[in-house]
Amino acid sequence: MPLSAKETAAILDLRGLNCPLPVLKARKRLAAMPAGSRLWLETTDPLAVLDIPAFCAEAGHRLIKSFAVEGGGHRFLLERGEVRS
Repeated sequence: MPLSAKETAAILDLRGLNCPLPVLKARKRLAAMPAGSRLWLETTDPLAVLDIPAFCAEAGHRLIKSFAVEGGGHRFLLERGEVRS
């Protein structure tokens, strides 16, 4: 699936990691990014389709796009939200 210029973002390869590691590593990476930054997550954990959207809702990040990858796995485009106090 081709990406538009607005969808170009850093990529975090989480393939091969199982719950809870994809969320923990995504949380750490996003914490080091400024608000509004975008991050692609590449996962193979079947639970990521539940965990990543829940993580975004809880942490205040925006899930922009999510789709299955040919050959297995899933990709998520996240936008870093504002820091919650």
